[in-house]
Amino acid sequence: MDLSVWLALVALFFAGGLTPGPAVMMVMSTSLRYRAPTALIPALGISAANLVWISLAAAGLAAFAARFPAVLIGLKIAGVCFIAWLAWTIATSDPHRPRARASDAPPKHALFMRGVGLQLLNPNALVFFGLLLPSYFNVDRAVVPQALIMMATITACEMFGLTVYAWLADLMNHRFQSPRFTLWFNRCAALAMLASAVFAALMTTAR
Repeated sequence: MDLSVWLALVALFFAGGLTPGPAVMMVMSTSLRYRAPTALIPALGISAANLVWISLAAAGLAAFAARFPAVLIGLKIAGVCFIAWLAWTIATSDPHRPRARASDAPPKHALFMRGVGLQLLNPNALVFFGLLLPSYFNVDRAVVPQALIMMATITACEMFGLTVYAWLADLMNHRFQSPRFTLWFNRCAALAMLASAVFAALMTTAR
């Protein structure tokens, strides 16, 4: 992979990792409830799902989606529905509920799989990996080495962005002593999560 292409890839996913979306909102809500270290478990699940997306991009996801548009539509509908459910659980959570201890968090494998499920069904991921990432592959070179470089690069960018948000949410926790602030934050986070997913789904339809 050429250095210029790699730098462009870093810029794309570094910016993407710092852009609020469903993955960021999941990590932040988990951090606010159980602290930052626990929030990194679903973050790892999100990064693991990215590896699947990169593999699909390397295998020709864009061409497959163009050939079987019904599959693409079904994936987008499932993704929006799943994220809508997550947004609803955030928006309707009890603002008076005290912060839980990390030991009270769901099992690690459940948090991990929630991150995997979110990212696999995330329309935002479909935009980045299905529409944008294939253009970074050089068809005149071996695909596997390029895919491995992308996996390492994107994982580092994703985990950096999610870690930043996890610790920011942890540091903000003193504000959540106010049930009113917590209520409105949860509602805004849920709205941002859902709006981001719907926008991404419509964007892929427009393409």
